[in-house]
Amino acid sequence: MWKRDEAVKPVSPPPAAQPPASAPVVGAPAPRSEVRTNMEKDIVNIGKSVVIKGELNGSEDLTIEGHVEGTIQLRDHVLTIGPNGKIKAQVFAKAVIVLGEVTGNVTASDKVDIRDNGSVDGDIVSPRVAIAEGAHFRGSVDMQRKGAAASPSAPKAAAPQPAAQQPAQQKQEQNAPQRVGA
Repeated sequence: MWKRDEAVKPVSPPPAAQPPASAPVVGAPAPRSEVRTNMEKDIVNIGKSVVIKGELNGSEDLTIEGHVEGTIQLRDHVLTIGPNGKIKAQVFAKAVIVLGEVTGNVTASDKVDIRDNGSVDGDIVSPRVAIAEGAHFRGSVDMQRKGAAASPSAPKAAAPQPAAQQPAQQKQEQNAPQRVGA
């Protein structure tokens, strides 16, 4: 039977029996440096018993199972609030996945996903929002896309003005023939 401890701590054979350093050993575990280069994304976990009050900033994906009060900023990364997580904070992240409880506004540049039994009490600003059946949400949702906030509002503001002017012009045209004929 294979044992993890034996794989991590290989037994060194006598110096005469060792193969040259350049020859790969079949069945030998990869050195730790190679294993780390294969792992592209690190995910940090904050456990159930951890309480953080203040500002939380990071540059890697984060899973929170504990309590956080204050501000959470992971602008280019994914924030996951686990089933035991309780957050009272303003949240800024690339994507936010809620399995626990969030009280505060959530801003995501990509997506907010409130899963089954997840809860958000606060406003959401994100181009994509998903709320699962069984989830709780109380607040408002703003789904503006990046850079599109200024362009859609301008045509909408311009469109009602011509419509409001049309009835006035029609009344003037109707009155005009009467004045001409009189």
